[in-house]
Amino acid sequence: MLAALLVLVVLTVPNRVSDLELAAFVRLPIVLLALLAVALALRPRTARLRRAIAVAVGIVLGLTAVFKLLDMAMWHALNRPFDPMIDWRYAGDLNALVRDLFGGLLGTVLLVAAAVLALALLVLVPLSVRRLTRVAARHRRPATKVVATLLAVWVVLAVLDVRGAAGPVASREGAGYLYGQISHIPSELRDRREFAEAAQQDPYRDTDPADLLTGLRGKDVLFVFVESLGRVSVEGAWFSDRLDSALDDATARLAEEGFAGRSAFLTSPTFGGKSWLAHGTLQSGMWTDTQQRYDVLVTSERLTLSRLFGRAGWRTVAAVPANNRDWPQGAFYGYDHIYDSRNLGYEGPEFGYATMPDQYTLETFARRELAEDDRPPVMAEIDLISSHAPWVPTPPMIDPQSVGDGSVYDGMPERLPSRSDIWTSPRRVQDAYADSVEYALDAVVSFVATHGDDDTVIVLLGDHQPTTIVSGEGAGHDVPVAILARDPAVLERISGWGWGHGLCPDPDAPVWRMDAFRDRFLGAYGPETHNGTGRR
Repeated sequence: MLAALLVLVVLTVPNRVSDLELAAFVRLPIVLLALLAVALALRPRTARLRRAIAVAVGIVLGLTAVFKLLDMAMWHALNRPFDPMIDWRYAGDLNALVRDLFGGLLGTVLLVAAAVLALALLVLVPLSVRRLTRVAARHRRPATKVVATLLAVWVVLAVLDVRGAAGPVASREGAGYLYGQISHIPSELRDRREFAEAAQQDPYRDTDPADLLTGLRGKDVLFVFVESLGRVSVEGAWFSDRLDSALDDATARLAEEGFAGRSAFLTSPTFGGKSWLAHGTLQSGMWTDTQQRYDVLVTSERLTLSRLFGRAGWRTVAAVPANNRDWPQGAFYGYDHIYDSRNLGYEGPEFGYATMPDQYTLETFARRELAEDDRPPVMAEIDLISSHAPWVPTPPMIDPQSVGDGSVYDGMPERLPSRSDIWTSPRRVQDAYADSVEYALDAVVSFVATHGDDDTVIVLLGDHQPTTIVSGEGAGHDVPVAILARDPAVLERISGWGWGHGLCPDPDAPVWRMDAFRDRFLGAYGPETHNGTGRR
């Protein structure tokens, strides 16, 4: 009975946490009936063949169980299924994330438990299938009656299309699930080849540097990514009104400094994580929605926004405070300098995932790159990470003059809510997420108010929606985007885009795929006669 129960669970368990309910298991899987029918059809003298078939089927079902568990994790965290072609590369990142979310000891225990569960399934499921077929063969006559009856019931259920909470009660799922997981590998290999070819066809490859970004000459252009700033921040969630108000307040505070903004939405290629896919997509104008595409992109000669700015005379910089080791892919972007957690001079404590507070990142960037009078204009990508999961603890804003080397933050994390305080309910997690986004926006406003001038242009956007616990099941991939400037000529250049006023996009604001941004941006800020294709 235990063996039958395990096989039945493997064949009927859904691959999403949200579908895990008792009614989901009320199904009659044809795979189980077919397996028993084959076992009964084989004569006693073919016992070895029966055992071999049972073990083979059991291994396939064991792998199916493991893949379903991986699917559950990926759907819950990133709103997509597990991809066996690329996701194995994230084992190290998964280890770091779990340990960060749950602490070193508990995180290690959970990872070991997950590994033991996967191993147990790969062993116990084949043993259970073998046990079932042996029992059926030993009690051939009653087993034949039971299987024949259940097959008749299955046919009736299928013909009548009887459905339960998880779909048809006469289930056809089984080994086909595993086949579906691996059958797309040839198409992924084809996609890799086609993507590599498309990356070489860059309309701006031969553009004269004198024709690049003429509408922004002499201005500091900063692309500021706010981690996990998604459309759910401004609509569709109980906390959206609060963040709407925060964006409206930021618009008003910046207006006092003479800054205006235009906003809309971009559709990110990723959800819940893997921010680098969004960064690569925005910079290259290539839809980089998988790791294999990203790997192809960063080895291509595709021109990024940072390389194009560099060609046109800007100093190009990246501030990536989450990085704590060498970043070989950074060479693709062509930055003149890269700041990370090792060279930003931070002497304070970490705040959860964040190696340093966003306010420190922005103030240090301004001190090192914007303070000199006699300098070239700066183009920078700045990644703000205080709003990265697990969204605690979030530091308070402090006087910009007090930031210094970050030692002012000593002792703060211990006085703030911790993971164990917050991760006891989805509501508390969502509230902590809203706190972290509000902090990131406050840090940007403080930075602009303190260091912005007539030659400051900021492209402020999210990289992806927050994970499912905040965004909810089935959330889209849209993120807010805004362009801020004090010089009205900068915003006049994009008047034809149809973007709304302020930092908070209207619900009916335009939505572009993120890969469309590069060429539209270059077209808008190129020569007046520029048509956006790289030619005049």
